[in-house]
Amino acid sequence: MSHTTETAPRAGKKHFWNKKPKKELTVDDITIVDKDLLKRAVGAAALGNAMEWFDFGVYSYLAVTIGKVFFPGSNPAAQLIATFGAFAAAFLVRPVGGLVFGPLGDRIGRQKVLAITMIMMSIGTFCIGLIPSYVSIGILAPVLLLLARLLQGFSTGGEYGGAATFIAEYSTDNRRGFMGSWLEFGTLGGYLLGAGLVTGLTAALPGDNMLSWGWRIPFFIAAPLGLFGLYIRLKLEETPAFQKHMEKQEALEHSKPRLGLLQMLYKYRGAMLKCIGLVLLFNVSNYMLTSYMPSYLTGILGLSELSGLMLVMVVMFVMMPLTLFWGHWNDRLGRRPVIGLGAIGLMVLALPCLMLIGTGNMLWVFVGLMILGVLHTCFSGSMPATLPALFSTEVRYSALAIGFNVSVSLFGGTTPLLTTWLVEKTHNLMMPAYYLMAAGLIGLITVITTRETARKPLYGSAPAVATEAEARNLVQKLRLRRQREQRQQTEQHSDNNHTVLP
Repeated sequence: MSHTTETAPRAGKKHFWNKKPKKELTVDDITIVDKDLLKRAVGAAALGNAMEWFDFGVYSYLAVTIGKVFFPGSNPAAQLIATFGAFAAAFLVRPVGGLVFGPLGDRIGRQKVLAITMIMMSIGTFCIGLIPSYVSIGILAPVLLLLARLLQGFSTGGEYGGAATFIAEYSTDNRRGFMGSWLEFGTLGGYLLGAGLVTGLTAALPGDNMLSWGWRIPFFIAAPLGLFGLYIRLKLEETPAFQKHMEKQEALEHSKPRLGLLQMLYKYRGAMLKCIGLVLLFNVSNYMLTSYMPSYLTGILGLSELSGLMLVMVVMFVMMPLTLFWGHWNDRLGRRPVIGLGAIGLMVLALPCLMLIGTGNMLWVFVGLMILGVLHTCFSGSMPATLPALFSTEVRYSALAIGFNVSVSLFGGTTPLLTTWLVEKTHNLMMPAYYLMAAGLIGLITVITTRETARKPLYGSAPAVATEAEARNLVQKLRLRRQREQRQQTEQHSDNNHTVLP
């Protein structure tokens, strides 16, 4: 016969029944996303990104022309370096924009700041079209170009972080990847609009007319586009996650003080480093394909300007649905596998792709560009959902704006300038491939150390679902899981505290 005796717990030892129980989640705690509001939010955020990339598309595709207008008297390679130098300068002030607009977005709201950045982007782009040529006003022309680019860079410092945060906080947990991919769909759409306009003008206007006044037309179009985008953004409501965060802050009598910049950087230092690594991978690939390749094809390989423009445009057109494809699948497979696939692809295929492009044969050039484009969509379809999930709601805009723009400034926007300089100095046309391979390696290491966030609530936010029925099912599922865990804890405690005697 056997009997059991229960041993008393030792003094001071904490047991699960003494721990303060967590508040059980109710349907009222869960965010039920309004479908119409979600669509408008995604559209408005994507439109702002499209506006930003309309300018990049125009500037990149007019790089050779801008070099002749603002930096005459130099050889073509020097003109290209000077043009991309002005392009890169805008990225150097982006962290400043992030430092200003990020904390502002966490304090007064995402929607208001996104309206401000839209106005500033439009003004900066429009002003480039107004600048007289070097022949007309001398050294003042490139100085004014630089100032306009700095204004654009400052405003875009708050754009991507805000837009990605806006969509992520409006989306349901199960479809955040797909909804976020529309942000990059807007990127490609804006770039194609700008590039298509430049291509059409290049084909329609004689070279002298394009050089004297035709290049200004795309920059002037920024004004009506910006006004339309501003109207859409002003009609939006603040994100549900931010509204709940502010309500929670107001409900507390003694609200905890907002984290200072240095405190935030220290607390989220690991997430910030991961953000920088992921953005490096994303943007080196991005700017290599969209900003450097059009000029590489015409200025280095000697393809006709129209041929180079058309090739990259076709590749980007194919990339648009592929971005949505990976947005859908990273919700199912996870963000990490999709980003990792793209990073490994860059490491393995960048060199063969550049060899194909280097042949100068139109078919092989297209194949090489297409492979790079497909690999990039692994990032463009995943990053808008991955990056905001690294940070808590209270600092999401600030942290993402700072981390994103520091990485873009150091590694992304400088890609066209550095690769042009490397090719010029080494006379090695494979330098872009080595640059991409290094980015792929850094990105792979980063994604391995990043936790999976697909189908999970944003850090610091309540779960977000599409319907009330889905909310009830989630509450029931969590309640059953909690009961199961409590039973397991009880059984484990019973096993640990009972001794079987003979």
